[in-house]
Amino acid sequence: MKVSFCKMHGCGNDYIFFDCFETEIGSPESLAVSLSDRHTGIGGDGIVLILPSPVADAKMRMFNADGSEGGMCGNAIRCVAKYLYDKGIVRKPQINVETLSGIRKLKLSVKDGTVSSVEVDMGGPEMRPGKIPVALAGDSAIDKAVTIGGAEYRITCVSMGNPHAVVFCDNSDELDLSRVGPLFENDVMFPDRVNAGFVEVIGGSRLKMRVWERGSGETLACGTGACAAAVAAVLNGYCDMDSAITVLLPGGDLTIRYTGETVYMTGDCIKVFDGTIEL
Repeated sequence: MKVSFCKMHGCGNDYIFFDCFETEIGSPESLAVSLSDRHTGIGGDGIVLILPSPVADAKMRMFNADGSEGGMCGNAIRCVAKYLYDKGIVRKPQINVETLSGIRKLKLSVKDGTVSSVEVDMGGPEMRPGKIPVALAGDSAIDKAVTIGGAEYRITCVSMGNPHAVVFCDNSDELDLSRVGPLFENDVMFPDRVNAGFVEVIGGSRLKMRVWERGSGETLACGTGACAAAVAAVLNGYCDMDSAITVLLPGGDLTIRYTGETVYMTGDCIKVFDGTIEL
């Protein structure tokens, strides 16, 4: 069976998108593993299915490169909005997309008839340890001392639809993330595994970040991770509430604003190419 796909990315966080309004994709878990391989597949951080929804304009399902399903992906959802608008499926300046983590509201910036950037209402952060989940005592997990892989860290844990552990550090470029990332992801204190973000504060409203994503490894960007980093920076006194925070990622910049109730994320969404593959 031949199936069309679209390759898109947000800040270098790239996915293979399938239009499932009329086409059914079977075994997305195994498909994500085979197609995400950058040598023998199309190449990407995972695959995304764009489906009809009874409660929103569309539904997004995202599968990581290891086949695991993610609850939310901030970079992918911006691309979903671009696909829906540019293809004429949902021709509105504001689009609602259903995810495993709830319905997300997206505001589109359109230039020359196509979407160039999207602001996403990512919803409120979850900071209760049992809901993140992380096996730490107390009502929140802010600046907690932990031992992971035999080393001491201070972590702030936040869920933005998926779990994140944020570590503030002095020089993220020198971090051996390929070694440290899996130690965080698979530590027993994170029953659903975790996304680990290592963040430098380089100004009152600027953060530099590297991310190890569960199921994908280090990625060029992570939308929910950038949101978690901004929330953690506010909670730890590095940034101001309800102000624009720029998160610098290897693949590009995201603008995050945490109001105390919800988190807004704004960033690009870029189409790379269309293609057809034999499944």
